Amino acid sequence: MFVSSFGLRWTVFVLARAVVYAAFFIGFLLVFLPARIIAWSGLVSPSQIGALQILGAALTAAGALLAVSCILTFVFVGRGTPAPFDPPRELVARGPYRFVRNPMYLGAGAALLGAAVYYRSPALAGYAIAFFIVMHLFVRLYEEPTLRRTFGDQYADYCRRVGRWWPRMSSRGA
Repeated sequence: MFVSSFGLRWTVFVLARAVVYAAFFIGFLLVFLPARIIAWSGLVSPSQIGALQILGAALTAAGALLAVSCILTFVFVGRGTPAPFDPPRELVARGPYRFVRNPMYLGAGAALLGAAVYYRSPALAGYAIAFFIVMHLFVRLYEEPTLRRTFGDQYADYCRRVGRWWPRMSSRGA
């Protein structure tokens, strides 16, 4: 497949923007604030690695991989970024978005919950729950109305086929 020089440059430019925005989002919400919570609560890294630490690390890694795959899907499919002020130009309904409408938030929340499990931290678990609540409100009050206005019937059809937070079981093919 032939990709024009402009198309390649545009994709690299969008990817660079997405990386910068994601670094700020991830850096602040998923690294800086949780680190402050851990420090505030006096937690230290466990002296031994046990089953909970392995489970927590696996959940964190899986959540992070899901979030990164969502960012890449926004860039290469949607031709935009996850940032509300620099959104995709196309409706993203492929990749992880085939299964749920908000996999990036699920991945970020899973990473937070994984850290809470790893450190055995109720405070970090509370932060993860607060993250999910805030993201749910953001999705309901801002993202969904914006996507309805932007993509119209295409988004309405997507909402009928794909659940907001949970995959829908359907007798139709995927």
